[in-house]
Amino acid sequence: MKYSLRQLEVFVAIGRQESVSRAAEALSLSQSATSMALSELEKQFDTRLFDRHGKRLQLNERGRQILPQAIELLDRAEQLESMLAGGSGLGSLRIGATLTVGNYLATMLIGEYMHRHPGTRVKLEVHNTAMVVEQVAHLKLDFGLIEGDSQHPDLDITPWVDDELVIFAAPDHPLAGRNQVTLDEVTREAWILREAGSGTRQVFDAAFRHVLTKLDIRLELEHTEAIKRAVEAGMGIGCISRLALKDAFRRGSLVPLDIPGLDLKRQFNFVLHRQKFRTAGIEAFLQLCREVAQGAARSDEIVMKRPDGRPMEYR
Repeated sequence: MKYSLRQLEVFVAIGRQESVSRAAEALSLSQSATSMALSELEKQFDTRLFDRHGKRLQLNERGRQILPQAIELLDRAEQLESMLAGGSGLGSLRIGATLTVGNYLATMLIGEYMHRHPGTRVKLEVHNTAMVVEQVAHLKLDFGLIEGDSQHPDLDITPWVDDELVIFAAPDHPLAGRNQVTLDEVTREAWILREAGSGTRQVFDAAFRHVLTKLDIRLELEHTEAIKRAVEAGMGIGCISRLALKDAFRRGSLVPLDIPGLDLKRQFNFVLHRQKFRTAGIEAFLQLCREVAQGAARSDEIVMKRPDGRPMEYR
């Protein structure tokens, strides 16, 4: 063969990072060695794989065609190396998760996965839905666990488990403690919400589409914990996943507001690139996700156990 696995590693790293310097850092190589490896690969096949825009390198059409194949070859090589060394062949994983999934489920899932498969390596990146979808689409992540949907033509979206948003308030809020609250009443309240681009905000906006322009949105925050603290402090009411509120509802530091007829249901989904090679590690992790969700009607009903048999708790 005219190419080496090292050359492919360099090509993939630059394709993901769109920068020679960042690719060199990711591979623990010098910048000159990284540039030389790419230059030799292109010269050997008399082709260009990137368009140069100053210091930024962007995959051209040929490069975009080759990238999934190069990643698959490297994944298979890593799997083979692991098996030759007596390992499981599962390899490493790059997982993306949206904030609710990442903060309340993904770390426990990764802990269980690594307990079952000692020696495996997992990298977790937590972003909003739009960012996870973008990174999976550009093959920077092996797959994502997202809140909501995506219509990206290069991605497959597969349902995982149902989820539900809930409107909530501090226990001393004037609307707290009532059996039901009307839509008109909450429309007049101050709101603390997730930012645009998040799966949570997409569901909220759809549910309140008829009164959205009337809402007094005081704060837009990226993190569910910050929203919970702001609502606890009496700054307004909020709307996030029931999963993220499970512990607060149990303690009584926050309380749900029941609004009849309001549809705040959604799904947590797997998102994978259609051209991404499904390694044994990817399949094993997705199977674990399905296993822990089996029998749970909703995400907050998922119960995972520690090695000693005690249930893990959401914080």
